Amino acid sequence: MSKYNYMTQEGYDRLNAELEDLKTRGRAEAAAAIAEAREKGDLSENAEYDAAKDAQGLLEMKINELETALAKSRVLDQSELDTSSVVVFTTVTIKNLKVNKEMKYQLVSETEANLKEKKISVTSPIGKGLLGKKVGEIADITTPNGIIKFEILNIELV
Repeated sequence: MSKYNYMTQEGYDRLNAELEDLKTRGRAEAAAAIAEAREKGDLSENAEYDAAKDAQGLLEMKINELETALAKSRVLDQSELDTSSVVVFTTVTIKNLKVNKEMKYQLVSETEANLKEKKISVTSPIGKGLLGKKVGEIADITTPNGIIKFEILNIELV
């Protein structure tokens, strides 16, 4: 895995807000659930108590993951990026040469990836295959269904 996690300011702020929410509201809810389960009596046979403690453990694990991701994050100024080749945060228009279909994706960090928003991770097979390519070049991308050839049609910052 990469030493740094490059993010947009928007992505960094979103992760930071999620972390603060988990630390405040999430921890308060977990503590309340444990307190409520404790009131139900014998802890050795209390399934609600066990479930509440498990949920608290998962919450703390998620908080730790977010803190680690934020600690390794570097916010990039998109206006300073070079669009002569595909790099993180560029939006690339590609054409699947097998089915002659055009697609447009923005390459982002793992934490910001969201296929519904057409944002793919630079660490995904397609992301890795597109990085460094220039307009007009062909990217041979290995997928579970075999190698797919994509032509780079356009690179831009959106």
